[in-house]
Amino acid sequence: MKVLSKAQIVASLDLELAVQRLQEGFVAFSAGQVQVPPVQAFAFNQANGDCCVKSAFVEGSDTFTVKVSTGFYDNPAKGLASNDGLMMVLSATTGQPLALLQDEGWLTCIRTALAGRIAAHLLAPRQVNAIGIIGTGTQARMQLEQLRAVTACRKVIAWGRNEPGLAAFEAFAHGLGFQARTTRDAAEVAGMANLIVTTTPSREPLLQSHWVQPGTHITAVGADTAGKQELDPALVARADRIIVDSLVQCSQYGEISHALKAGLISLGQLAELGALLAGQAKGREDDQQITLADLTGVAVQDAQIANCALACMHS
Repeated sequence: MKVLSKAQIVASLDLELAVQRLQEGFVAFSAGQVQVPPVQAFAFNQANGDCCVKSAFVEGSDTFTVKVSTGFYDNPAKGLASNDGLMMVLSATTGQPLALLQDEGWLTCIRTALAGRIAAHLLAPRQVNAIGIIGTGTQARMQLEQLRAVTACRKVIAWGRNEPGLAAFEAFAHGLGFQARTTRDAAEVAGMANLIVTTTPSREPLLQSHWVQPGTHITAVGADTAGKQELDPALVARADRIIVDSLVQCSQYGEISHALKAGLISLGQLAELGALLAGQAKGREDDQQITLADLTGVAVQDAQIANCALACMHS
């Protein structure tokens, strides 16, 4: 069995190839060509942490993937990263473990950021006035980094809970070539930005419906397990297009679940990202529409990014 380190994976991964593989994975998933067992989720409330175990097999593939991903949100104060984890790739013909990807959670983070890039490419308004980022952590940075490929806009406004986090994010954004502003008032983000990404583990709404401008696209990636929430359910209901990575997952948790439970939307209003990529669902049709992508993270992304990482190591 091969053992790959984070440094090896980061150095060799071809992000453009990864985008292609992820798109193919979303399409296969929505076409019913992927086995995705139910997610195992752990909550460690005393440590402000969580863990999920996801696995997937794409029909026709020689391999399947099992991923363990952890998020312990007090870690930065201890000098540790918030996210960690690993992936194991096994043979779908013999069951033998083929590779252990000791990516320290990086592949999960980058596949999430690339999914945000894919969603924004499909749904963002033609003219982006400013990018809004809710959160200042690793995922917030990765999402901003990947949005450079989607829009020429180089203005960003970021919301965070504390000044050190905001200052660090501002320095990072400047390093990417952005004009950056920071705020502790999320309404200010919604007032300036019409392409917004939410990236926090919040358990209460951070963005209120009445703050958001017509024509805004929102990609919500933080609410990936039960109890998490970043959007006012009324904002979800206000969206003209709601795209989800998985109808099953998003109806159980994520932003969509809260609006569904409140009776504000119906399942018939939702379409999967894979269906949109395959031309089987409608996306944005005009610049006044509010669009929402709810991304809870689907295991097919892990299978696709793991195989892409292995292929890049061999090339």
